[in-house]
Amino acid sequence: MDLLDAHLIPAVDGVAFGLLLFVVAAGLSLAFGTAGVLNLSHGTLYAIGAYTGAELSDGTWGGLALGLAAGTAAACVAGAGLSAATAPLARRGHLAQALLTFGLALIGGDLLIQLFGADELPVRVPEALDSSVMLLGHRYPAYRLCFIVMAVLLAAFGTWVLTRTRMGAAVRAAADDPQMLAATGHNPRAVHTGVLAAAGALAGAAGVLGAPIIGPGPGTSENVLMLSLVVVVLGGLRSLWATFFAAVAVGEVQTLGVSLVPDLAPYLLFAAMAAVLVLRSRFAEPAAAHGPEGPAPDPVARLRGHLAGRLRRRPRGTPGTAEAAEASGTAEASGTAEAPGTAGTSGADRAAEAAGADRAGAAPRGYGNRVPQWIGRLPGGTAWRQAAPLLVLLVVLISLPALLDAYSISLAGSALALGLLAVSVTILTGYAGLPTLGQTAPFAVGAYATANLADAGWTVGPVQIVLSALAAAVFSAVVGPAVIRARGTTVLMITLAIGELTGAVVNQLKSVTGGADGLVGFPATRALWGGEGMLEESELYNYALVVAVVAVSVTLLVLRSPAGKLLTGTRGAEARMRASGHPVGRYLLVAHICAGALAGVGGSLMVTVQQYLSPADVGFEIAAFALLAVVIGGTTSVIGALLGAGLIVATRDWVAGSWPGHGPLLLGVLFVATVYVLPRGLAGLRRGNGRSSEAPVPEDRPPSAPAPNPAGKVSP
Repeated sequence: MDLLDAHLIPAVDGVAFGLLLFVVAAGLSLAFGTAGVLNLSHGTLYAIGAYTGAELSDGTWGGLALGLAAGTAAACVAGAGLSAATAPLARRGHLAQALLTFGLALIGGDLLIQLFGADELPVRVPEALDSSVMLLGHRYPAYRLCFIVMAVLLAAFGTWVLTRTRMGAAVRAAADDPQMLAATGHNPRAVHTGVLAAAGALAGAAGVLGAPIIGPGPGTSENVLMLSLVVVVLGGLRSLWATFFAAVAVGEVQTLGVSLVPDLAPYLLFAAMAAVLVLRSRFAEPAAAHGPEGPAPDPVARLRGHLAGRLRRRPRGTPGTAEAAEASGTAEASGTAEAPGTAGTSGADRAAEAAGADRAGAAPRGYGNRVPQWIGRLPGGTAWRQAAPLLVLLVVLISLPALLDAYSISLAGSALALGLLAVSVTILTGYAGLPTLGQTAPFAVGAYATANLADAGWTVGPVQIVLSALAAAVFSAVVGPAVIRARGTTVLMITLAIGELTGAVVNQLKSVTGGADGLVGFPATRALWGGEGMLEESELYNYALVVAVVAVSVTLLVLRSPAGKLLTGTRGAEARMRASGHPVGRYLLVAHICAGALAGVGGSLMVTVQQYLSPADVGFEIAAFALLAVVIGGTTSVIGALLGAGLIVATRDWVAGSWPGHGPLLLGVLFVATVYVLPRGLAGLRRGNGRSSEAPVPEDRPPSAPAPNPAGKVSP
């Protein structure tokens, strides 16, 4: 009884906090589960309600009612606007939606700060609720008890609407069978808009009512979004009551867990989120359905022979192999029989050959028209055409120290570090088909490894690079099995959970990471043995450039080798690869480890260039920036990822310098413009052939199941 008595108030606080998360997560669940929108701006909708309610609160019942009505209406209108904004992306998958809504969240957060200020606003509640009541011998805030009652009533009302009314039936039909809903005379587009408007209204109402619990201020929207994502993952998308109990559990971990096990509480939520996602992906398909995972008899040599044979037989002017890859994937999805005369080549080998050749060997169609014809007549002309952009970029990078001031040179070095992180995301998203929001985890491992090595006296650059890459590779090998079996949005959520868990470790393990204060004051890196520590911006930039050139060159060689073609074939025709005996899981695990090592090199470079390290340098925002850089460049373009990283750093640190305080707004505009204006990335503009260079992101389905391809559906 003494233990219960001591933790009674935290336990009740956990219920109140959990029910607040339930109201927010119910809207997020509606947006994702019914409207199919992965809304990373949902926390901003909560903040709209919270700021509006706080601004209108005056300590009276009328002020509370007015704030509730205005905050709910404002968030409802924002939700309807979100429906219009995401409508053009309906056929492009959840990755584009995530980037767009994250950009809208950055814009909305900046506008809220401009309207209401950067300080946390006080919230005044009616006098009758601004008091305490006796609860089992303890005094407890009356407002929180009132909120608990309202949230329970809301859960009951929402369940009744979804299960017992015609409106709820239309919402469920929109999620399960929109074609049938349209056949009954309902407009699925209108239902979609209504669902997102209702989700916004729920978030806004939660913001107004929850402002006395989670006050409006900097970081509120991000905190609410992350916790709501955990609730949605744990509770699922089909039952409001499951979401209800998951929210209460999350609330208890956040309050009672901190009281009982303060050392473990920061890890419990995202560890549970990752575990649930991994288990769901594990049981999505019986293990026996995957077939043997044993090694195929020398698949690389076999593929090399088939590639050589195909290239010898291919006549001049044959259509590009990117179309062949798409045709192969379409034939697989539709069950089309193989053409006569192809029995000697396995479907997996042909898929790997077709899907990888465009990126690994042949120049893209239409690109040759942009290169002088005399280059094509040189010995190895195709190689020259492919190397021309690399050489031009390298010349520009080498000349930067002579053209820029010291601050801009430092930004260029940071862009190279972020560029290596973006290239590692390209490997996973564009080549392996595993879209990731957690690649900052191995990036952080490499960064903190370098900082601690320097602090221990290991200041030689190559040693730092190798050991940091090794540490990041080991980390990726440990978490890789949890990632490689999932697909689509599930990968995004698993990697997000891994990234947040890593962030929790960074904040808690102060002896290694410095906690929230970060690390600074460690010795400068030496380029080679016997040299002096690099302190000048030009020295640091040249060192970063050499490391980046070596890392990118090795990456391109691997991606254009038979191993890279096998990886691309795995993404394009996974079922055929498995059916022919290829160990797809091993291919993806090796890709995950190599991408992690490359991210570790990027983290090491960042520490060397900046000479300090903070948790913000390895947080969720950096992961989103890396993913944006990949989309800017085109998901299968290594050089495009580097250019995208440079554009992001220039916008965040250089352009925003002339408009202080509006960096998030500029980055948000960059997110939105990229999603709309560059759907295929810079590589798509370069190809100019009307076909998308962006690798399709697989939807959530069992790993060996072919992607659905309903008639008339446009591939992303």
